[in-house]
Parts: sequence; structure tokens; C-alpha cells
Amino acid sequence: MENSVNNLQQNQLATPGTKAINVSFQVIPNVPGGDVYAVVDRAIEVVQRSGVKYEVGPMETTMEGELNELLEVVKKAQQACVEAGAVRVMTLIKIDYAPGGVTMEEKVGKYR
Repeated sequence: MENSVNNLQQNQLATPGTKAINVSFQVIPNVPGGDVYAVVDRAIEVVQRSGVKYEVGPMETTMEGELNELLEVVKKAQQACVEAGAVRVMTLIKIDYAPGGVTMEEKVGKYR
């Protein structure tokens, strides 16, 4: 799996004018005696401040952009959870890549 992600990163970095992809992620913080929602809110704030296009859903947040940039946002979101009191953070990540690009609008626009 790691090699697949590395190959995707290298391909995106090597291609001028790289098209957008989608990354969805869910943080699952372990917050002993604390408010899990408040910790997840800190992760969402990282996404909001990042400047990438995103949509928050009830179970995950989906972002649109360049792979390396989006993965950096995920890393920062994990760290924000730790800084907000999580002793551990499990993160589930989904990547939708197509050579011609992928947008959130093409997937869900017809339902809006």
C-alpha cells in the first residue's frame, strides 16, 4: 500500500499541470475522559485554515487538490487532535485518483 501511495505521489509530482484528486479522511481520536467531538472539531479547523476545497460530512471530511498538499493537511489534523488532548489518533484515508482529475462536484453535484 505504501508503495502505491509513493508511486501516486511521484506521478503527481512529475506531471506538470496535475489535475485535482479527492482525499477523504476520518480521525478517530482516543480522548480518555474528554470530549471526542471537540477534538474532531480541532481537526476540521485545520482543514478550514488550509485553503483547500473541502466538504465536512457526518463521518469524514473530503478535500480536493494535489495529493501531497492534502496529505500534509491530514498530518496536521492528526497533530491538532493530539494537541487537543487525544492520546492516540487512528485515521482512515481514502484517495480517489484519475489521470484526468477528479472533482467532488462530478460525484455529488447532481444531488444538490
